[in-house]
Amino acid sequence: MGGYDPRDPTVVAARVGSRLAEHWQANPPAKPLLLIIQGDPLEPRGISAITPQIAARFGLGRALVCLDESMAPYHARDADRSNVMLEYRYSQLAGVLQTVDAGIIPRLELSVETAIEDRNQRRKRMGKPPLKHWFRDFALLQEVTKAASRHLCGGITVAHTAGDISEFSVTSFYSIGLELGLVEASELVSYGD
Repeated sequence: MGGYDPRDPTVVAARVGSRLAEHWQANPPAKPLLLIIQGDPLEPRGISAITPQIAARFGLGRALVCLDESMAPYHARDADRSNVMLEYRYSQLAGVLQTVDAGIIPRLELSVETAIEDRNQRRKRMGKPPLKHWFRDFALLQEVTKAASRHLCGGITVAHTAGDISEFSVTSFYSIGLELGLVEASELVSYGD
């Protein structure tokens, strides 16, 4: 989906980089930094064009998290692996969370499924088709990646690449992680206006 972003990735990366620098100035990281990506294929625009620029600006290696092949056979296969130091699958990070709290994955799944139902009802009233079937898996990947990474590393910084996040985007599911206490609002870096 990253390739659908029409904006110049250099401009977006500069804005995100500035916001991250401000955040880390006010909240210095206690440990070395690692940029976590989620299997987007390399595209001239979008997130896969933005994250390498962020990594270069701060001299960061990258960790790649993909859906398991049984969930989406193309996801790991097509992922950009440049400057990737670590690679995980969704099931591995879900397993990390389950060792901490055996009920977290079922609660997260229920929250995502309920949010999808709510969004689909709104879309129906708007005369739009339902969200694509893959929304569930990618929303879960997003939230499990953040929560497990936060647990394993003792903290996380989540940077958004847009100020106006559509309620019908996978990114919008970040609110579920906040509601469940998987991330804190202070760990989010907004794109700004």
